[in-house]
Amino acid sequence: MISLILQRFIILFPVFLYTAFAAQQPQPETFRPVTASTLNPVYGPLADQIVSEFGLAEKTGIGIDLGSGPGDLIIELCKRTENLHWINADINPRFFPEFINRAGEAGFEQRVSAIYADAVALPFRDDYADILVSRGSFQFWEDLQAAIAEIVRVLKPGGVAFIGRGFSDNLPVETARQIRARQKERDFDLSYDVEAVKQQMENILKDLGIQNYNIRIPRPVGAGDVKYGIWLEFHKPVS
Repeated sequence: MISLILQRFIILFPVFLYTAFAAQQPQPETFRPVTASTLNPVYGPLADQIVSEFGLAEKTGIGIDLGSGPGDLIIELCKRTENLHWINADINPRFFPEFINRAGEAGFEQRVSAIYADAVALPFRDDYADILVSRGSFQFWEDLQAAIAEIVRVLKPGGVAFIGRGFSDNLPVETARQIRARQKERDFDLSYDVEAVKQQMENILKDLGIQNYNIRIPRPVGAGDVKYGIWLEFHKPVS
């Protein structure tokens, strides 16, 4: 118990320092009012897909959500995974106090942590995590190849990464269409070329020697021109 308390203190102390400093600064429009209500329907189906496809329901160990922000995906993953400890690893720790409070209200306070993390220099030891997920973050990483190399380093042998942007395959088309319409009203940039991103990812994986991977561009029946995004799944070799 003492070690757990100490661990959480070490993780959260920089957050409180940051928060105390940031409170004195002019604050930009926060993430949550702008996007959270729009994206709320995304996280449940995405968590369902992740848990189902990677067999997480009974799995024990460590999961990392890289760029989780307010932790919406982690909250949904906690509902579906009783034995995994989830870490919110984000370069913007101003979201952490809210995340910890929300996790506590949901009964998950002992199953989550938060830590400042730059994707190109992750603050975790080698072979640390069983799974790393990330939604809507990789397009902001300073160096995608360096970040993927870091993810490979941090994953345990046999561990899996699932990173991307957009929607999971199981999100109802009408829900996806409504979300895209709201984003368009707010001038949300969806102009990226998924095929170009796919080629970039393939080149990076080749350079890193990663062979066990799958790049998905979801196109559910009836989606038409609704962009579902792109997702990369890869597994760290056992040896």
